[in-house]
Amino acid sequence: MWPYWVMFLLPSLAALQTSHLDWGAAARLPASRAHFPSTVVGLVLTLLIGYRFEVGGDWFNYFRYLDEVRGLDFADVILKSDPAYQILTWISLEMDWGIIGVNLIGGAIFAFSLVAFCVAQPQPWLALAVAVPYLVIVVAMGYSRQAIALGIEMLGLLSLRNKSTLNFVISIILAATFHKTAMLLLPIAALANSSNRYWTASWVGLTGVVLYYLLLAKDADTLVTNYVGGAMQSEGAAVRLVMNAVPASIILIWGSRFSFAESEASLWRWIAIISLLLLGLFLMMPSASTALDRMALYMLPLQLVVFSRLPFVLGAKSRINQRAHSAALPGSSIKRLTARKDAQILMFAVLLYYGLVQFIWLNFAANAYAWQRYRFYPLELLS
Repeated sequence: MWPYWVMFLLPSLAALQTSHLDWGAAARLPASRAHFPSTVVGLVLTLLIGYRFEVGGDWFNYFRYLDEVRGLDFADVILKSDPAYQILTWISLEMDWGIIGVNLIGGAIFAFSLVAFCVAQPQPWLALAVAVPYLVIVVAMGYSRQAIALGIEMLGLLSLRNKSTLNFVISIILAATFHKTAMLLLPIAALANSSNRYWTASWVGLTGVVLYYLLLAKDADTLVTNYVGGAMQSEGAAVRLVMNAVPASIILIWGSRFSFAESEASLWRWIAIISLLLLGLFLMMPSASTALDRMALYMLPLQLVVFSRLPFVLGAKSRINQRAHSAALPGSSIKRLTARKDAQILMFAVLLYYGLVQFIWLNFAANAYAWQRYRFYPLELLS
């Protein structure tokens, strides 16, 4: 189990080391970005995710996809459900890479998308540490298809934050070809668009209808039966929904302190609202726990956005109070030291919370047994 703790502790220590850097205005990226080796982090995550061996609750289930496309022509593969993932599986079979090839390529898509998303946050190391316990260990090493879709979604969210609705929609279409449930994210494009909302809603809605008939229509009855009708139940769904509800509540209560640009504020406000709605639906319809739990996975980036900023958001108030109490003192050194101390204390609290999340999940989750021994494929070949 120690590799998981190394994955969490390294970015945590790096985050604490950069907590003294420029926390500036929340709307701009501080100097901490320069201390984040994006390529190295992406490669390490790719290898850890892609070369895992018999790790994850769905590990053996994914061999079914290999069997489904084995011996098929490419033209037949692209007509199957979740065509992009099926194509990836088919290519891996053709290259004789097997499930490891699928996981390695999928892991790279997820890892470098996550890195890009972390770099866009004020404290990339802190965002990465927040991502490790659940987003990386549980999702990326457990739900391969949806992890790829989630990674592509994160790139789409960055586009939407920069007011590029078209790029967001293209990202969601691509994500839906890996896991069809991603198409449910399309309404966010219209909700988060503060200008031309009706026009955006029209063409995004039309895109959604076309996407539904291309990717979802033939499987709709099965999905409803399995995910909503009670055939599938998700252990721990309530806890995971609450984990999204916490940052959602913070955004809705103290959103003005985050100093988001208008377009970004609208985006995260709607994702916060959706996160709370999912929790409310779970309380009313616990039989739909798996459907709500899987949809909540797409809301996970909210945790990275909120908790990578939280030390600044709360620390800003602390600095204002310090300024009032030490107005008579000359110079700004005391203010800088106090700001640094506040940031480190708040950052440590965030890291302690996610360390506790990881400890509880690895030791007490119902299906944690599938993760408890991390095995690395190249080492398995040597043994």
